[in-house]
Amino acid sequence: MDLSIADLLKTIILGIVEGLTEWLPVSSTGHMILVDEFIKLNVTKQFMDMFLVVIQLGAIMAVVVLSFEKLNPFSSWKTRQEKRDTVQLWMKVIVACIPAAVIGLLFNKYMEEHFMTALVVATTLIFYGIMFIIVENYNKHRRPRITDLRRLDYKTALIIGLFQVLSLVPGTSRSGATILGGLLFGTSRTVAAEFTFFLAIPVMFGASALKMVKFGFHYTGAEIVIMVVGMVTAFIVSVLSIKFLMRYIKTNDFKAFGWYRIALGIVVLAYLFLVGDPTAND
Repeated sequence: MDLSIADLLKTIILGIVEGLTEWLPVSSTGHMILVDEFIKLNVTKQFMDMFLVVIQLGAIMAVVVLSFEKLNPFSSWKTRQEKRDTVQLWMKVIVACIPAAVIGLLFNKYMEEHFMTALVVATTLIFYGIMFIIVENYNKHRRPRITDLRRLDYKTALIIGLFQVLSLVPGTSRSGATILGGLLFGTSRTVAAEFTFFLAIPVMFGASALKMVKFGFHYTGAEIVIMVVGMVTAFIVSVLSIKFLMRYIKTNDFKAFGWYRIALGIVVLAYLFLVGDPTAND
């Protein structure tokens, strides 16, 4: 296939959408599915299915770069205790990843075949939008018991990991599900968001590797360009998105994201009512 300027611009748009929505609790997969309905790349369906997952590598590299010192247990700048704390953090991330890794391997194919529809995305956008508003109202007069990542215990990490399983359904939002889990079980908004970012590293690398192996390593020149441009765009936008979210939640709650999800879900349902679900028979 030849790469046109139009396809390059569409790839950049998809990279922007991925970078904006991966870290905000609004569902990057849901947005990418919806955007893909209106912005069609001139690629095969097999490549597009792989690309929508692998583009997340660009987003996850933003976390690695921004938090490299915090995530590096071998840093010469850290004390012995700080190095031990970093190893403990990675152990908690691994524990939290186990539920989604097991359930994902068992049911990923089924989810892709039966739940990758605009109707499912719209429904989950609205449902979890409502949940964000309910949880924030519930927490209004509660003080978080975990205000520092070092105080995050293994039990809470595992519970957050169980909430991550919910994100196997498109439109849920991986970050949204894990942040909700953290908020419900006593973490501050900052700890919930930060642990969610770190939890994404093995999850996204694993998911991307599986998709690439399943697709095979036989790419055309145009497909390589699309992947690189998409990931680089997602990386740049993710850096900005992460910095924005961490500043925002210092003085604000997650209700605005809840209302956004509800509004977008209603718009999608209205669209489906008028024109039907274009993804239903995919």
